This record gives sequence, C-alpha cells and structure tokens, in this order.
Amino acid sequence: MKRTVCLFTSLALGLLAGRIVPASADDDGDVEGFMAIRPITNVKEYDDVRFKDMSKLDLSARLGLPATLWFNQKTVWPAAMPVDTAKLLADTMNPGLGVRKLHQDGLTGRGVNVAIIDQPLYQDHPEFAGKIAAYHDVGCQSENSMHGPAVTSLLVGAKCGTAPGARVYFVAAPSWTADTAYQARALDWIVEQNAQLPPKEKIRVVSVSGAPGGRGSPFNKNTEQWDPACERAEKAGILVLDCTEHHGFIGPCFYDASDPEDVAKCKPGFPSRPGMSGAQGSQSHMLLVPCSPRTTAEEYVKGQCGYQHCGQGGLSWSIPYCAGVLALGWGERPELTGPQIRELLFQSAHKTADGWLIINPPEFIRMVKAYRL
Repeated sequence: MKRTVCLFTSLALGLLAGRIVPASADDDGDVEGFMAIRPITNVKEYDDVRFKDMSKLDLSARLGLPATLWFNQKTVWPAAMPVDTAKLLADTMNPGLGVRKLHQDGLTGRGVNVAIIDQPLYQDHPEFAGKIAAYHDVGCQSENSMHGPAVTSLLVGAKCGTAPGARVYFVAAPSWTADTAYQARALDWIVEQNAQLPPKEKIRVVSVSGAPGGRGSPFNKNTEQWDPACERAEKAGILVLDCTEHHGFIGPCFYDASDPEDVAKCKPGFPSRPGMSGAQGSQSHMLLVPCSPRTTAEEYVKGQCGYQHCGQGGLSWSIPYCAGVLALGWGERPELTGPQIRELLFQSAHKTADGWLIINPPEFIRMVKAYRL
C-alpha cells in the first residue's frame, strides 16, 4: 500500500489548516506491519494511538484525554478508563448541527450525484457500499488508504455522512506523488462522465480534500494545471470544493462535544489551537465547517471494515461535510446552480461575535426551500 499523505494547506493570511498526522502502511507496503498492535509507554493529547496498546498505562484520572486522541477499534485501552471510548466513537459519527434531524425529515441527498477526488478505497465498507456510482483510478497502483474511506464516509456515510442518500463518482489519485497532473486528470474524468449523464443526473459538486495548486500547496509538480481544470469543471456546472487559498472558501471549526447540535457553540479553528489568528479580514469570504471531533470509516485490508475517531481532524474533513450539505440542498431544489446554492450557504451561516461565518444546515435548507428564482 502506498504511503498515505495527509492533505493540508495554508489558508488565507498564512493560517495553517490543521493536518491529520500522516500514517498508513510503511513505504514498502507492509500493511500487516502497520496494523500490528504495539505497546506505548506514554500518551499525550491529540496523539495517534491507532493500533496501539495502552493497557499498562494509568488513564483513570485523565478524564478529557480520550476525546482528544486519534484512535480506532483496534486500540487497546487500560482496564480502568474514565470514559466509555466505544460510546465516544459512536457519538462522533453524528455530523451534528441539526443534520440528523434533516435526515429524519427525509432530506438525505437522495437522487443527487456528487464526486470525490482522493486516495483509493475499497468499495465494500458498510458506510458507503452500493453508493459509488463509478470508480476510476488515475495512477494510484494501490487499493487502500486511510484518507479515501474517511472522506467518503463523511460525505455519504450511512452513520457518518451529511448526505447518506447521495451517490458518488470517485476518482483515486496518488496525492503522495505531489504531482497535480493526476488531480487535474481526475477532475477532467469527472467532467467527461458528467457530459454523458442526463440532465437530472448531473454531478453537482466535487469534494477535493487537498490544495493541488496555488500558494501554500504541498504539490510541487504541474501545479499550473489545477486552475484550468477547475474552470472546465465549473463551466460544466460542477462546483469544485478544495483547500486552496485562492479558489477554496472553506475553513475549519470544531464542535462543543457536549452539544454538537448547537451551531452557536462551534468555535473557529482547531481544538488544540482555537481561533483564526492571522486570518482576520477573511471573514466575509470564508465559511467555517466542522472537522473535529469526528468518527470516520476505516479499511486497510479488504473486508476488515471499522472506524477511527479523530479528536482533532483537519480541513480534509470539512470539505466532504460541506459537499454533503450542498447535496441536501440540491435534493430539495435541483434547479439551483452552483453559484446560487453557494450564496445561500453564506447567507444562511451563523455569524460569531467576531464575525466568522459557520455553516448552518437547517437554516440553509430553510433558505433553499424559500429561494425564488
């Protein structure tokens, strides 16, 4: 398995979007070695403890620690724990901000086609099995990753997703090459597929949890190809959501874990460094979307499906969340264009005391329903 490179970017005015610590199989493809359970002798907030054995540690007095960690169902915990980690993992499957109430009301994105460009995945995870309309690989030469299953579950996942009724056109692209040509080729493939679809089945949005071009991009080859590819996609009616400074408009925020439904309790930034210091002046054109804490799908070996809890996610998790909320809107009003529905996202956002805009799904849907062409 190719090494998983976690995607992150500098946002406006030099703000570093939180990153998920790179981790996957070793570069030599040793999946079994990566997944081997190993003991650790200490742990601190926000550590990666997937496939780690903490049974010898005393965490009984560290009440807040588990919620900050990056753990999975293979993590071995001490016998005496201050919290129920299985419940913690299950609770953070909830997209929050009223999204599940929208699902209960029948808004799931059913009938809406979306797309994802990301690292590869197996298609059998219960979160998204049967929801991938087409799968295309532009050069990964690999079948699995940490990132691909995660972002897909956050968009269309049965338990984790904001739009569990939508269908996905998925393109696996080798981001670890740092070559934007693959990302541009992936976006062009989506445009080609879209051209063959009837009007009612057009792809509406593509989720790209990375910055293939522009200032601060971790890509260093053929970066000039990204903007023209985005222009071709948007000319075809596909809204492109990415992490670039100049094209992207999504920033990070995090829930109040005790009340994830209340948008007023969301805070800009990341749990380990709240606030958006250094990005003042960008409030009017940036929409903050929650990325922490979240649970996502995980599958490194085909058929071994599980979940991972991210106490602190990166901007990678915000992009598919937003794409799914947009899909809910298009499920109600398929006639709306990308620019129109994006404008409604901003108009419906919750405004913090210091002027930041946070995505507000119920108000967004209310405004979508009320919008007059």
